[in-house]
Amino acid sequence: MNAEIRNPELWPDGAMKIEWVKHHMPLLRGLEEEFRQTLPFAGLKIALSVHLEAKTAYLCRVLAAGGAQMYVTGSNPLSTQDDVAAALVHEGLNVFAWYNATAQEYDNHIRRVLEVGPNIIIDDGGDLVNMMHTEFQDLIPEVIGGCEETTTGILRLVNMNRAGQLRFPMMLVNNADSKHLFDNRYGTGQSVWDGINRTTNLIVAGKTVVVAGYGWCGKGVAMRAKGLGAQVIITEIDPIKAMEAVMDGFSVMKMDDAAALGDMFVTVTGCDGVITSGHFMKMKDGAICCNAGHFDCEVDVAALRKMSTSSKEARKNIMGYRLPNGNTIYIIAEGRLVNLAAGDGHPAEIMDMSFAIQALSALYLVRNREKISRVEGEMVNDIPKEIDMEVASRKLRYWGCEIDVLTPEQRKYLYGE
Repeated sequence: MNAEIRNPELWPDGAMKIEWVKHHMPLLRGLEEEFRQTLPFAGLKIALSVHLEAKTAYLCRVLAAGGAQMYVTGSNPLSTQDDVAAALVHEGLNVFAWYNATAQEYDNHIRRVLEVGPNIIIDDGGDLVNMMHTEFQDLIPEVIGGCEETTTGILRLVNMNRAGQLRFPMMLVNNADSKHLFDNRYGTGQSVWDGINRTTNLIVAGKTVVVAGYGWCGKGVAMRAKGLGAQVIITEIDPIKAMEAVMDGFSVMKMDDAAALGDMFVTVTGCDGVITSGHFMKMKDGAICCNAGHFDCEVDVAALRKMSTSSKEARKNIMGYRLPNGNTIYIIAEGRLVNLAAGDGHPAEIMDMSFAIQALSALYLVRNREKISRVEGEMVNDIPKEIDMEVASRKLRYWGCEIDVLTPEQRKYLYGE
């Protein structure tokens, strides 16, 4: 066993967190039992880089129950929970991660999980895949394939694939309906406001909230803001999504115009430079900015630091920056993922579906390693519909819900079968 963690003695607290989420993740519990019987990953090494908190830890435990040798790191320096990392090490897993790692430490932890020569890669944002292609090309032949968790990571993969640079198959987990329709909308929607509310201890009702981006994550954030009593403004670059926002009852405008109106700003775009220096100068005194996209470039915190006349920690995980005009702008969690850097991430019941997709996608790669295309430009793969339907059906069964099925006559009517 190898490990680079902050404090091994923290493991009891981490173990308690993992047991709590396990109780609320019935899909993974079922898979854990199945994997323990069949050992589908026996003899295989799995490198995983996902936000290292309790739900991710339970996924690691499930894969390990299937015989995998797990090499684990985080996907964001501020989302790693040191007690959870210690709990995994106590269980015999190889973990390289700690909270608030420097950029150099973070990259080194990524290296440690790749240098073992993994057979399966489970990624969140594309950092594992990117380093595998730049620093560990000699180990690529050992890779059966990988699974990508997020929209941002998928965008990176699609670009690599289009350029002919992706050298092993990747399963696009985020594109599965049982993932993005629930994780991105209901998971992000709830966990973002959990992070904001517990960090600020301020009321949302009566405030104006600006949500940048109206994809599935943005829809969830906006819906929950509205439910908390806020007036919601949406900024978008896509006319179709902007039209959706209008018909959902929200105001739509450019960020240049919204900057002067918002009390709270949440970026959910996956792009960079969404809130910039010009926007900061237009904001109200006391405006609060945070990011729910993958990387910490959507809110230009570096520009804010440079233009501010002074800064101070206003509250744990909140920095205040005083501008030349006398106004103070507050940033939560350094502009990193607010729901993880300032909270515990998505609810366990939501991640149960997302991580069931991950586990079954890894299983699909192993079982179909000879069939999946390794042709240049054809390395990205949508999740098979049967996996999507299996996860949804299992979830409904755990909820005690039954649904109708088509009769032979109905199938013939609809599909001509």
